[in-house]
Parts: sequence; C-alpha cells; structure tokens
Amino acid sequence: MIEKDKKSRSKKRPAIPQRIKTKLWLASGGRCEFQGCNIPLWRDDSDFAELNRSYIAHIYGYAENSARYDKILSPKLEKDFSNLMLMCDTHHRRIDSEKTRGQYPAERLIKMKKDHESRIEFLTGLTPDKRSHVVLFGSKIGVHESPLHINRVHEALLPNYYPASPNPIELGLSNSSFEDSRDNYWNIQTENLMTQFMQKIGTIKGTHEVQHFSIFALAPQPLLIKLGTLFSDIYSAEVYQLHREPSTWSWLDEDNEVRFEIIEPEATKKIVALKLELSATIIDDRIIDVLGSDCDIWSIRHDNPNNDFLRSKADLQNFRKVMRIAFDRIKAKHGQDAKLHIFPAMPVSAAIELGRVWMPKADLPMIIYDQNWKREGFFKTITITN
Repeated sequence: MIEKDKKSRSKKRPAIPQRIKTKLWLASGGRCEFQGCNIPLWRDDSDFAELNRSYIAHIYGYAENSARYDKILSPKLEKDFSNLMLMCDTHHRRIDSEKTRGQYPAERLIKMKKDHESRIEFLTGLTPDKRSHVVLFGSKIGVHESPLHINRVHEALLPNYYPASPNPIELGLSNSSFEDSRDNYWNIQTENLMTQFMQKIGTIKGTHEVQHFSIFALAPQPLLIKLGTLFSDIYSAEVYQLHREPSTWSWLDEDNEVRFEIIEPEATKKIVALKLELSATIIDDRIIDVLGSDCDIWSIRHDNPNNDFLRSKADLQNFRKVMRIAFDRIKAKHGQDAKLHIFPAMPVSAAIELGRVWMPKADLPMIIYDQNWKREGFFKTITITN
C-alpha cells in the first residue's frame, strides 16, 4: 500500500516472505501487472540501468481503512500470493489513492492479475521452434508514410510464433523525400531494399538458430513483388495481411473461399501482359495505352475484387498455386525469350507471394508497372530478371 496513506498505517505492513516475492516476480515476468501497462520493473528505461523499481500491492488491503479492506479476507490473505500484485509506482498509487480506489474493486484487480500471469505463463512456455524474425518493410505510398507499428504486428504472431528478438528487422527507407511518381524513387528504393536485405537477412540465413521470418509490409506493389523475389521460397517465411475490417494483421478464420481464375488470351502476339485484378478491375485499354495494341493480355481475377477480400491464410495459399500455374502456362505459350509485363491491383500479401513464387532460373523476366494518377495511368517501375 502507499506509505503516505496515514490511515492505512494504523497497522504495520506485513513482511512478505522472500519465496512469495520470488514467485510473484517470476509469475509477472518482472512487469507491471496493471492492465495495459506491462512496463519492465528491473531497469530504468531512460538509460537501461538495472534497478528494482517495483511495488508489491495488496488486492485486499492489509489494514483497516485501506483500499479494498475486508475484515475476513484481508487478515487471511495478507501474505498470500493470490492477494499480491507486482506494480509500477504510478499504478500502485492509482489503485490505492482515496480519489481513484473506487474504480479498482478487488474483482477487477484479481482479473488483471490472472490475465497478466496467464499471458506470461503462455509466452514462457513457447518452445524455441516457435521463434520468428519479425520483418517490417514500409515505404511511401504517394505522399503517405507507411503506418507500421510493432505492437500491432506482435498481436498477429501469437500464438503460432513469438519474436526472435525484441527489435524487428526493418528494411524500409524512412523519411524519404521522394514520391513514387518519380522515376528515381524506384531506383533508390530498390537499391536500398536489396542492400538492407543482404545485410540484415542474408547474413542470418544458415547462421542464426532461428530460420523463420514473419513479414509485415505496407509499400507500393512493385516494391512488394521485389521483396518477395528476395525471400523467394529459399527462406521459411509467413506473410501477413493488414485487414481493414476488423483492423488487424491476424489472419481471419472465414469459410468464404476465394476462387481465382486464369483468363488466357486467344492470340499469340509479341508482347505479353499479365493483369492481376484482385483488388480492382483493370480494363484492357489501360494496358494497351502503355504497351500498344500488339500485346496478349492474361488475367488472374476472382468474382469480387475489392481492397479487403483476402481474409484467410488458405486464400493466400490458393493464390500461390494459381500464380505458379499462370507462370508455367504463359511461358509454355509464349516461349522462354518473352518478357512478362505485370500490371498489379492486389493486396500486400499477394504481391509479396507473387514474388516468392517466381523462380529466377525458370520463369520469364518481369517488368512491373504501377498505377499513379500523377503519371495519368500505369507506368514502368522495376524490372526483375534472372
């Protein structure tokens, strides 16, 4: 209880046995058990110096007139583990203050303690093969910076994986003044992505005990496809999708299976295009404006193109299969000397998986286009070759 509360000092605070203190530290993970706090209590966050800044709070107050005092339970539980919580100074004061103690009845604190300690028990019980490197790739889309937040992506990992390290691997070029309507944007972003990938991820391959990666990205689609080609199928990785409704990175458990369809052109012309009509419909005229009329236009689409259609991991896996079939069929029809012009309107995760499915030694080189209203339509951005 708070030492300045004179009313609660009518009885001397009971000495908590060391074994109970140790148990409480272990059960709480050394973090504040107040709901939503979770700050580490073994260090100073300003300089990370080691120190003990914890308080042991009573759920049922140990002295008469103290917060949540119960004349039966308080004497019985004054040294009992079930009645104690590890807290920071701020929340220790809040639950006991005469002004705010009414907001924190015993039942509420008991639930906080149970939820926090259950979470710590779950996390510490995870086996090493459940660790994954968290990869964040953010880049400007138009004039908007990428809104990637580490707390939200951690929620999507559990319970299947947990972070291999406290800090994520960040690949994006932050605070860039270049916009994606400018040609030099694509050169700078691509070079930066390749360099950072080799320095931060390529060095992990085969050397680190953790070989799994969890990919969270928000960037223009050509860069996402390029990122996918860097990971390819060589790396064990899971790609996540930010949903709009509900707003979450977690894959949703839904039964509505998305059925993808490959539309093949009848003729065989010199130039080959593939439009991915997953988030929106792309009319052929928009491609002909860029490539001319002497082009064959393939399409991968589904019945309900929209920005939030890709909800489940199973749908993403189905897209991978369809994409692999499309690459093979296009090469068989147009020959290995052709180049494939890609016009994407697709979710983040699908763009990355397109790049992962592409095989540099077997598939056609890709020329990736991006829709930009400042450029009045699609324009060429990145070329990916073998």
